[in-house]
Amino acid sequence: MSRSDRLIRLMQVMRRLPSPVTASRLAVEMEISERSIYRDIQSLRASGAIIDGEAGYGYTFGEDPHLPPMQFDGDEVDALALGLISVMNLGDSDLRFAAENALAKLEAILPEAMRPRLRFPAAATRSFQKKLVSGLDLSKIRNSVWNEKALHFHYVTLAGKPSERKVWPLAIVFLDTVQVLVAWCCLRDDFRTFRLDRIKKLEFLDESFRPKRVGLLRDYFGRKENDHGPASS
Repeated sequence: MSRSDRLIRLMQVMRRLPSPVTASRLAVEMEISERSIYRDIQSLRASGAIIDGEAGYGYTFGEDPHLPPMQFDGDEVDALALGLISVMNLGDSDLRFAAENALAKLEAILPEAMRPRLRFPAAATRSFQKKLVSGLDLSKIRNSVWNEKALHFHYVTLAGKPSERKVWPLAIVFLDTVQVLVAWCCLRDDFRTFRLDRIKKLEFLDESFRPKRVGLLRDYFGRKENDHGPASS
């Protein structure tokens, strides 16, 4: 691999990995020494790349309009198409509209030879089961997730048991037939998942739980990896 190719690959690795990323992690990903990573980061900075951080702490890569645009290979285009078309099939109306716009924007910047891979992908997802519609405004729930604002609602379990909950919303998960809210339940003091079609009298609170969302999500996915996921409510 030429040095210029290595620098381009390093930028892509830094885009992909959670920030800040240490030189040791970059060295493992790039299969080179940490000393080479330090030299390559200095070269990228000298070329105009915005890279915050330092040795011992980690690095964060910032996009710069003066750098060459990102280029996608065939597999990356297939992955993007699969993801966007899946959102168009499974997402709510706002996400479907956003996915259609993103697909059009992506198609506009791709080389002509790549465009058929985007519109007619080799892989696809389809669901033939009837989806249960919640009637909730998912865009407002997503705003509460991003803004880290608490929610209050009435909930009915599968067994028909009613309850009131105040939660810290972490993510909306689109399953085959239903959407569920992954949240930290203030009543149970633990993670819980709530089917959106069983949520009633939803109230958007001004109470902030910032900056806990990222840490809670890491804990949640850590439990899932260990097969000890949160209980459903």
